Amino acid sequence: MSVCPLPSKLSPTGPIPGSPTTSDPLHGSFRSSRSQAHAEEAERRAQALLADAELHRLLSVPRHGPHEGPRARDIFVNRNLRMSGIELVGFDMDYTLAIYHMRRLEELAYDMTLARLISERGYPSVIGHLQYDHHFVMRGLAVDKENGNLLKMDRFGYVGRAWHGLRPLDREVWRALYRNQRVRLREPRFAWIDTLFAVPEAWLFAGIIELLESLGQRVDYGRLYDDIREAIDTVHRDNSLKREVRKDLSRYIFQDPELGPALHKLRSGGKRLFLLTNSAWDYTDAVMRYLLDGQLAEYPSWRNYFDYVVTLAAKPAFFAEQRPFLELEVAGPGEQARVVGEASGLERGKVYQGGNLVQFEQYTRRSGERILYVGDHIYGDILKSKKTSLWRTCMIVQEIEDEITYTHGQRERIERLAEVERTRARLEEEVGDHKNLLNQLDRTLERGELTAEAQAELEEQRRAAKVALDTLRRALREATEIADALEREVEEGFNPYWGLLFKEGSENSRFGEQVERYACLYTSRVSNFLYDSPLQYYRSPRDLMPHEQAGAWSAKLSPEGGEGPPPGDN
Repeated sequence: MSVCPLPSKLSPTGPIPGSPTTSDPLHGSFRSSRSQAHAEEAERRAQALLADAELHRLLSVPRHGPHEGPRARDIFVNRNLRMSGIELVGFDMDYTLAIYHMRRLEELAYDMTLARLISERGYPSVIGHLQYDHHFVMRGLAVDKENGNLLKMDRFGYVGRAWHGLRPLDREVWRALYRNQRVRLREPRFAWIDTLFAVPEAWLFAGIIELLESLGQRVDYGRLYDDIREAIDTVHRDNSLKREVRKDLSRYIFQDPELGPALHKLRSGGKRLFLLTNSAWDYTDAVMRYLLDGQLAEYPSWRNYFDYVVTLAAKPAFFAEQRPFLELEVAGPGEQARVVGEASGLERGKVYQGGNLVQFEQYTRRSGERILYVGDHIYGDILKSKKTSLWRTCMIVQEIEDEITYTHGQRERIERLAEVERTRARLEEEVGDHKNLLNQLDRTLERGELTAEAQAELEEQRRAAKVALDTLRRALREATEIADALEREVEEGFNPYWGLLFKEGSENSRFGEQVERYACLYTSRVSNFLYDSPLQYYRSPRDLMPHEQAGAWSAKLSPEGGEGPPPGDN
């Protein structure tokens, strides 16, 4: 048996010996494909398909009924999803079907929590003078309970912004705390502001620290956060907040005239719908009547839209524990429901509370990828359902409308920023090349093995290279300053403290990364489904690796993404 000898040196232009493109592969034969004949036949069929004049005419006609609204109302796709395969669509209620007036609800929750801190937790009455600042807080922040700081991180866990109280954290302190060690949000010292309900607690934490420390008082940051968390939980748990909301639903909740038609369109497409909410029946009934009753003649009651209604679901425990479904006997509007007993199934027209994922799939005879769940809570609605089931997920992120609208208005500045950044990258490469050239010339001149003429010529080259390097360095400093100023203006124009919700610097924010990782779809409101077919095939752009973005032909294999689980999930 003869063995093809391998060269002892690598070629500067050819591939490493043993690769599929060489004549002497080390790991089997790559020179022919077992399906080569099928591929050749497919190529002939492709030529015929793409040359079909009638097909070209049909495809050249614009699609009927496209969504002509603003881009901010689109449904965005992280993983391909065939709605034709979805049989059951479920919805959370708060901040999903019910879109709250954020400013008013935040102030209500803030005022009630502040009052609890003073009356029940012994905090000084001076904190009652603090005024809530909507602009200082946003979703996607982390609380460092040990050091009293608010943080915003990128997808790698790098802390890009940090505030102590209402002041930016000293740069040296920031570096010592967060640059020299990795931030792990799973550690008890950190809390994650991942819901819109939790936004007021971030402001309370920062505002109270700022006030008390300015008065010379020492603050136990961990106790402060725990007290705020418990006070807010109490406001929600004893229904005092929701009682105030129910007194004037129109003040705190928007009515969306497209919500009923959107749900009707899904039902008309053969989907069954269910409501799965953590709210109690009396509040759920009041809000849903306000949202849907009277919108469409075909649905005299909001309950006619839904095949199954589950309240007090205790998500995320619903997805991980085995709490039973309890059947409720419901009375008139605004009245408390009575528990009849443990349910042995789920029936249309009845109302339930509690429950769990396993029994839900058994009772509905649908499971896994045939179910799409729509919610707003990255942990309770999206992450937990994704980790414990194969349900497809859609996250409602109402803030995206503001961010898309804002960045669209900044498009000229953003285009200029991108142009400057491309120039900066090229300048960095040229600076490196010229520094390398100067080093080579210096080494050659230091050896002193040149004729006088050759040495003079090299010294002239060195002078020219030095002048060019100085010019490039000045331009690089200028480009860096310009890019930093433009980027700061774009980000702080959206939020002067935290920048864009979905970005942190040039990277996705931690919040953006989690939306991308766990939500198959995301959009700003449920009614956006009205503008798509209930059999829509939602296609995501294919995720390209850097070598593919640089021009590798594997990037052309398919422009579309896949339907699999998020990267890294088992």
